[in-house]
Amino acid sequence: MVKINRSDSDTVIERSVGRSVEQSHLNLFANRPQPKKKRKSRTAFTNHQIFELEKRFLYQKYLSPSDRDEIAAALGLSNAQVITWFQNRRAKLKRDMEELKKDVETVKVLSAHKTFLENVNDMNILKKKIMHDDGGSPQK
Repeated sequence: MVKINRSDSDTVIERSVGRSVEQSHLNLFANRPQPKKKRKSRTAFTNHQIFELEKRFLYQKYLSPSDRDEIAAALGLSNAQVITWFQNRRAKLKRDMEELKKDVETVKVLSAHKTFLENVNDMNILKKKIMHDDGGSPQK
């Protein structure tokens, strides 16, 4: 059984259980855990920091703790920022390599297709030989 009670500005739908729909809706939000802390904002690296990090990444994909401390101190970054930068950079390298592999495969397929078409063209398979009779009308 559902009955509708109208008050001044709100409409409350009560169920036979006695709880209002609005009240049960509010309970859904009340039971949800609150976020514990806000996320840290994105780090904006300077051009110099990026240059130095990229330079080191060229020959060292993984840093030892002492190397990490050295770079962090030299660039004015925290260890966590250096760790995260290298993790993200390795992930980017992996994505780039996978994309490059796909591109190489595509080039191989297209090259094979081009070679096939050139061979077909050379063998005159797709060309129709048209022979003309004395009257000028084409014959096959």
